[in-house]
Amino acid sequence: MSNFGFSSLRLVNPYEPSFREARSAVGAAELLASAAEFKSVAEAVADCSLVVGTSALHHRELRHPVHHLPAAAPLLLHHLQKSRVALLFGSEKTGLSNDDFTHCHWLLHIPAQEHHLSMNLGQAVAVCLYELARHAAVEKTQTPAADQPILATAEGFDRLAALWLEILRASGYIKPGAEATTEEKLRRMLHRLNLSADDAEVWMGMLRQVSWKLNH
Repeated sequence: MSNFGFSSLRLVNPYEPSFREARSAVGAAELLASAAEFKSVAEAVADCSLVVGTSALHHRELRHPVHHLPAAAPLLLHHLQKSRVALLFGSEKTGLSNDDFTHCHWLLHIPAQEHHLSMNLGQAVAVCLYELARHAAVEKTQTPAADQPILATAEGFDRLAALWLEILRASGYIKPGAEATTEEKLRRMLHRLNLSADDAEVWMGMLRQVSWKLNH
């Protein structure tokens, strides 16, 4: 991270012995010491308006848009001009869980040999950040993009999704035993809307009124 100019490291329930005994590369001790710990992915990405998960893609039924790293880097940098972006990595052994994916707008994949898709975690992070740094250097020589609206943060997105679910429950839409599946589908659809922060607040106002009518 320090090599390529990234300084915000966030860890979700890190394995304490490994984390506390870790030693940084020369010049990066401050980055490791300032790493923030969170109890959940939701808390870790709450202030981010774009959350991108990483996946080797094998043995998974994917329900998210997937961008290969060379195409993903410009998209990430475009969002970074306006707001925070989270690049989410799972463990080397299991990767990200289905629950982790519900926080993601889309997925990033590092092209690799079919017979060996998994990468060492540190190497995967380095490859992704190098590609971002490389594209950032190119973009400095190009004409700035037109202003774009600021997207809703993950925290705002979670509040909107929770209100939608509340209304679906009150209306009787959710069938017994289907709440988890319904929530997953709802979150995927909402992510595809790429709502701005202002639009998300308008939606919240409308849905609060619907919720009030359903409950009175």
